[in-house]
Amino acid sequence: MNLLFLAISVVLAYLIGSIPTAYIFGRMLKNLDIREHGSGNMGATNAFRVLGKVPGTLVLVLDIVKGIIPVTFLANAFGLEDALSLVIISVATVAGHNWTVFLGFKGGKGMATSLGVLIGLAIQFQILRIILLWVTMTWLGFFLLFGFVSLASIIAAVVFPVLMVVYCEPLPLVIMSIVLCVFIVFRHSSNIKRLAKGQENRVSFPFRKRS
Repeated sequence: MNLLFLAISVVLAYLIGSIPTAYIFGRMLKNLDIREHGSGNMGATNAFRVLGKVPGTLVLVLDIVKGIIPVTFLANAFGLEDALSLVIISVATVAGHNWTVFLGFKGGKGMATSLGVLIGLAIQFQILRIILLWVTMTWLGFFLLFGFVSLASIIAAVVFPVLMVVYCEPLPLVIMSIVLCVFIVFRHSSNIKRLAKGQENRVSFPFRKRS
């Protein structure tokens, strides 16, 4: 492991993760600060709510791409393909999204970028592809069943490290999954409180009768 290259990669990964996609789209499309609208969060869900479906989809895709780039192209460019280096780069990327240097260290909740990181790692490690599938299916299943983006994200985040242990992944990857899980659950603390009070926003589906 080249420590200089690793340090450079961590800084670049953090900066890539720090790109405030939803904020940029809000300024470009509607000249508004997305932090002052909807839930105030700078993630894809709030972008859908405030900016619309197409901008929200673009924010989601770009936030995922922010996670993929550092653990694939950036890591490969610096020859950092060992598990520990990829783990450090992954955590730095999600930390950048959650606590962006460009907006006073206040960012999104990290689910989309964490998914991007997992996709990037699955490209590097074939065995992680089954975990990627299970995490994605868990999120989708809980979202379709209950209609809460936050609940689906929290459950998927908790399932992530459990699967890493079940599939006997290397210790650095297990630790990374725990750290990312803690990041996501911590950033969803306000959603957890609203869920407990029955005040969380639910997405309505045509196949579900409104309660």
